[in-house]
Amino acid sequence: MNNNPVRKSTGNRLTAVMQVRNEADRFLEDVLKDLSEFVDEIVIVDDASTDDTVKLCRTFPKVKKLVVLQESRFQREWELREYLWRLACSSEPDWLLSVDADEFYEDKAKTHMRELINQDLYDWVGFRFFDFWGGSTHYRDDTHWGIHRRHTRTLVRYMPDYYYYNPPMDHHVPRLPLSYSALPGFLAELRVKHFGWAVSKEERYRKYLHYMERDPKGEWGSLEHYHSILDVNPTLVAWKEEY
Repeated sequence: MNNNPVRKSTGNRLTAVMQVRNEADRFLEDVLKDLSEFVDEIVIVDDASTDDTVKLCRTFPKVKKLVVLQESRFQREWELREYLWRLACSSEPDWLLSVDADEFYEDKAKTHMRELINQDLYDWVGFRFFDFWGGSTHYRDDTHWGIHRRHTRTLVRYMPDYYYYNPPMDHHVPRLPLSYSALPGFLAELRVKHFGWAVSKEERYRKYLHYMERDPKGEWGSLEHYHSILDVNPTLVAWKEEY
């Protein structure tokens, strides 16, 4: 008789997983502080950073695993995602939360996080992500910037004997194995603030050049979306906290 069921309804631990590269002077410190308040441990793969990213990560006690790659795999993004996934699963966690170094879960989401994982009805959770633009007060909402209108799967139950598949893509790789889509999931009306675009006009332009260099033909993403980064008058909506 199996006394350790895969789908536990109580006592589940939450492991945040993250890949980073040269994030020391951006949002990483605040993200790690925020995560440390509501997750049990953090697993990080550093993609050959050349700044103080690794040093910063080591200052947080909840960072239980930190692997520093000596050679960047940035141009082979799917390999990086696969490496992080295997590292996170090596200790047989209960639930995994995939977080980028510029994402913050709203307080309401953090409050309900334990309810989301301490159940045996579904194996993944999708949240609504909002792309903040030029600062921390407004998010973008127009033709090419509507990720908040759908759900993004970032929280998953670890299933030891399940088949995990990551597509071999160089860019815009799904953050978690696609095979989770075959399992029962829950679409939560809880929000995540993405600050990757909450930066200066100059930095957004550098990101545009980066996309065009890596994907000049729009093989992995939409060229129209890339070009929209340069829009002079994007539609912005004021963010309102929910409690």
